[in-house]
Amino acid sequence: LPVKKKPRTFYSAEQLEELEKKFQEDHYPDNEKRREIAAVVGVTPQRILVWFQNRRAKWRKLQKLNIKGNRKYPASSA
Repeated sequence: LPVKKKPRTFYSAEQLEELEKKFQEDHYPDNEKRREIAAVVGVTPQRILVWFQNRRAKWRKLQKLNIKGNRKYPASSA
């Protein structure tokens, strides 16, 4: 039997702003915190879990790119 995927969740600008603000505070919110965020944002805690997983992946990718970029163009010692 094929696995049914959940439909993609689209977030409004206000929701994303709130999620980004929470991400800056804590990259790994616990179950209780996810429930609180879900209530504020207006989606299920499971969607919050997935959003944070994806956001952490994006954050790690950016960190990796920054490290590579710094190696390519080291700051001049002046």
